[in-house]
Formats: sequence, C-alpha cells, structure tokens
Amino acid sequence: MPEASVRNTGAHVVYAELKRQILTLELKPGERLKEPAMAAALQVSRTPLREAIRRLISEDLLEQQPTGGVVVPVLDEAVISELYEVRAAMESLMARNACAKATPEDIEDLRGILARNAALVEFADDAMQQGVALHARIAAIAGNSWARRFHGQISSQMERYRHYTNSTQERRDQALAQHRALIEAIAAGDPEKAATMAFDHVIGARNAAVRAISGNSSADA
Repeated sequence: MPEASVRNTGAHVVYAELKRQILTLELKPGERLKEPAMAAALQVSRTPLREAIRRLISEDLLEQQPTGGVVVPVLDEAVISELYEVRAAMESLMARNACAKATPEDIEDLRGILARNAALVEFADDAMQQGVALHARIAAIAGNSWARRFHGQISSQMERYRHYTNSTQERRDQALAQHRALIEAIAAGDPEKAATMAFDHVIGARNAAVRAISGNSSADA
C-alpha cells in the first residue's frame, strides 16, 4: 500500500477513536489533548494524530486555543439550545413527511421499535438506543435527503449531550409516551399532530439536558 494511503487510513482510525472518546465523554469537556501521550496510547505517529485533530476541529468537536493547545469543548447551554432547536425543526419536518409516505409495514416497524423502547425504558443506554433507532426510521420513511443530511450532522454534534436527556426515569417514561403519541399520529396520517409531537419531544429533551448540565455545573462550583 502506498505510504499516503497508509497515513490516510491511520488518520481515519485515529479520527474515529478520538471522536468516540469525545462523544462518550471519555475525553472530558474542557480536557486538553496531550499529543505525545495520546500518540503513544493510540500507538500511532504524530502525523495521523494531527490530521485527525484537524478534522475534529473542523467539525467543532475539538477547539484550537489561541496558545496553540487543543481542548475538548465545554458543555455549553447556549450551544445545546441552538442544536436542539434546529433538530426540533428537522424532526418536525420529517414527521410531517412521514405521515404522507408511511406504509402499513413502516408503521409495524415503528411499533416494533416502540415495543423494544418500552421493554428497555428502565435502562438509560438501551432506551436511548431505541429512541435513536425510532427517529432514524422516521427519517428513512420521510425520505427527505436534505433533511436527513442536516439531521445527521446535527445528531453527530448532539451525541455528547444525549446522556443528559434521559438520565432520569421520569424523563425516559415521558420520552416513551411522546414516542407512542408520535407514532400514532403518523399511523393516523395526521401531519399537524405528528409535527407538533416531534417538535415538542425534542424541546423536552433539550430542557432535560440543560437542567442536567446546569445542575452539574452548580455542583462542580
């Protein structure tokens, strides 16, 4: 394999691993990256590591400081609000479109995901995965390629915040009830209700995330 291809492949692997660590909060918000230690831990040279870091900076998943250092962005309430507001608009649009396109088989698929969501609602990570699967299925049914593209970009940024949106049983139960109402609106072919339910559901997740992060910040202080 040519040297350039080896380097590019290495940078992609490093990028994927660093992104995973950022999104799962393994790399803590505000943490500074130490290139020598990180290169040693990942068993790569500094070149693919720096390529991966540049890519993550371009995606706003890392920040370049004026001093030249690189840090993981802090959890910012204003950024959270902006992201969730845009996502709410995208989810509302896709729910509306899904009403016009959903087949009986699509509704059956959605209800199957909902059943798994209900069975796993007491387990935060599993419930979150089923929620993500449900929204992805609605996006696929809606079939709006631009909405899906923008939604994917937003969802990638939001991964760091998902933990905070379903950290309590009360919020998971509420999200399940909202998912159920959303699916029934789509099944009934009611675009206005589906759009409203999708929008309100995402705004509820935003509010839960802001409360959780604000509480953590107060505790740290």
